[in-house]
Amino acid sequence: MSLPDTAMLLEDAAERIGDVALPDLQILLRRAALRLRNSSAVSFEDDIDDALRDLAGELGMTRNDTVRFIVREWLEKNAYLPVHMVGGGGDA
Repeated sequence: MSLPDTAMLLEDAAERIGDVALPDLQILLRRAALRLRNSSAVSFEDDIDDALRDLAGELGMTRNDTVRFIVREWLEKNAYLPVHMVGGGGDA
């Protein structure tokens, strides 16, 4: 279900709140809470979001952490940021 669909369902439920069954209202509210919890400033098309979710699961990271990781890697590989050395990398 896309974000506009959820918003439309919530608005419809608000218009007819007396007629909405409690279990249906609970489902709508849980979906809204989940979307809010997982929302971020950057939104992507469904196929990209699915790929991000899959990658995040493989990496054991959140979606937002995965996006930050991808952007940092790209910026470092394209010389927009200095390479971040993990483990110190000092002289032995």
